[in-house]
Amino acid sequence: MSRNADHSGALGAEPAGPGPSPNGSSAHGTTLRGRSRANGNGTASGADNGDGSDDRYRWIALSNTTLSMTMATIDASIVIIAMPAIFRGIKLDPLAPGNVSYLLWMIIGYLLVTAVAVVTLGRLGDMYGRVRIYNLGFVVFTLASIALSLDPLTGSDGALWLIGWRLVQALGGAMLMSNSAAILTDAFPAGKRGMALGVNQIAGISGQFVGLLLGGLLAAVDWRLVFWVNVPIGIAGTIWSYRSLREIASTRRAKIDWWGNVTFGLGATALLVAITYGIQPYGGHPTGWTNPWVLTGLFGGAALLAVFCLIETHIAEPMFQLGLFRIRAFAAGNLASLLGSIARGGLQFMLVLWLAGIWLPLHGYNFIHTPLWAGIYMLPLTAGFLIAGPISGTLSDKYGPRPFATAGLLVATCAFIGLIALPLVFPYWLFATIIFFNGVGSGLFASPNTSAIMSSVPASQRGSASGMRSTFQNAGMSLSIGIFFSLLIAGLASTLPPALIRGLTAQGVPLSVATKVGHLPPVSTVFAALLGYNPVQHLLKPSGVLSRLPAHNVTALTGRHFFPTLIAGPFHHGLVIVFTAAALMSFIGAMVSLLRGRQFIYDDSSADGGLPQPRRASSRAPVTVSATAHSPNGTARASHPAPDTPAPVPGTGGPG
Repeated sequence: MSRNADHSGALGAEPAGPGPSPNGSSAHGTTLRGRSRANGNGTASGADNGDGSDDRYRWIALSNTTLSMTMATIDASIVIIAMPAIFRGIKLDPLAPGNVSYLLWMIIGYLLVTAVAVVTLGRLGDMYGRVRIYNLGFVVFTLASIALSLDPLTGSDGALWLIGWRLVQALGGAMLMSNSAAILTDAFPAGKRGMALGVNQIAGISGQFVGLLLGGLLAAVDWRLVFWVNVPIGIAGTIWSYRSLREIASTRRAKIDWWGNVTFGLGATALLVAITYGIQPYGGHPTGWTNPWVLTGLFGGAALLAVFCLIETHIAEPMFQLGLFRIRAFAAGNLASLLGSIARGGLQFMLVLWLAGIWLPLHGYNFIHTPLWAGIYMLPLTAGFLIAGPISGTLSDKYGPRPFATAGLLVATCAFIGLIALPLVFPYWLFATIIFFNGVGSGLFASPNTSAIMSSVPASQRGSASGMRSTFQNAGMSLSIGIFFSLLIAGLASTLPPALIRGLTAQGVPLSVATKVGHLPPVSTVFAALLGYNPVQHLLKPSGVLSRLPAHNVTALTGRHFFPTLIAGPFHHGLVIVFTAAALMSFIGAMVSLLRGRQFIYDDSSADGGLPQPRRASSRAPVTVSATAHSPNGTARASHPAPDTPAPVPGTGGPG
């Protein structure tokens, strides 16, 4: 990927050079039709039609991809609060011994597939057409939603049916996620990308929180509605996308990198599955990190990913151009995204546990209703996303992404510190304010960071780059759940048993029963609170002791105050550990974002055999690189400053 840095002019200026190259394509083999070369989006020369058709198409693309991202990300979390109703519907106790795996796979399986498959599907979009893969994603997602809604089985067979089709549904979601950002980057000029990608990204991220509330509301009517709700949206989106979206970038057919796909898929899957099973107890330990299979998955997965990197640098047409990580804007943006996702990903679980397990019962809510109300009380978090995202995206188009992305992670860091300082039983207005600013921070970060990542790569690599961006983001979510739950459970394991034993014996529970219950793995207690079960009733049910105790003791044990009061101290200890880790992740991510350099836009436009086209300067000019050619594995030569060390440009709009 040989590059010549052109610092001479502003984005959006008229090209000084002549028309397209003789063969109508840029040197890397991709042509983009019907847009001005001055757009900065790697498009081939060609003016707009003058009738506003390009503007109309841009808004159609933005609307459709935003719908798909919202739908796909809502389904990542919609089952969390709906889980009790789903398992009641298939007549299976998710907290019974041996059934916790079904519960985890229902939650984590979707995230795992979307994390692993997006890079491959993004690369296929580069090769066979981004819109084609995207449209297929709508079809797969909709058909899987129908199959989920029609689950004819019960018990463990019913759970396996749901898990299997959830994985297929996630594959459709991965097709949508991996190509939506690339479609928007193709359609929008660089000067408007921040706004477009901001709307798209914030819709996707907020969908994860909307899914919590929507799942609870629909499950209260019928658990199958949790899956049926996708069907009319999927059908409408499928028809709309097939009729309205078009390929802007021409495809560049290449051999499928089978070895790269296999090593990446197996390595990432082994790593994320190991993290999933690391949450579960093993051999008398509260978590499973000493399980040989978990350790094999962790080290084996890491080894396979190392082999993947080795393969990608030694073949002619790799699955992913590792040389893109030599572009500082791309590398720093993805690393900051990973750190931000780890900090943010487990937040929704921790807040649901906090609200459903402690705060809401102490304020008079029945355990069975607490997950739904937890989703409602978390709406300020979503509001912060929705308000900050489009604004930061629009402003980053003018002032550059770095100040907004960095400030966003710093705001999130402060919000996590605020959650650490918040008392366990808090005034709601203070809690709402803190999580609102956490949402604002994430919204400030997501839009400009995505725009910076997608603008920094050649047009021919936008599909795989979008897939890699989604992999970092989705893998961060999965890592976050594993890390946060493990930290929380580790904190509870040291403090919960003695508190539980003391509390139970004080209410007349025999010491032998109380000791046995107190030494059960904390994960069952945590999931009971998460799913809206009465934790004490669930813990004591197998022993039958509740039927032998006096009525006033039973009332006290199963009431709304006993468990929250009992667990408050140990749970707060775990929360402090978790939110401290999240604050550190956010702060480190902010530092990485700060070091991303000035705004950098990879300009594929070329003329006369691919010579870079100079541009007229303006008051605000991002660093722009014009591509002449690139080698298969992304190695670069630069006769001017490379993008990771851009020369200062007067009037570039500050530190953006």
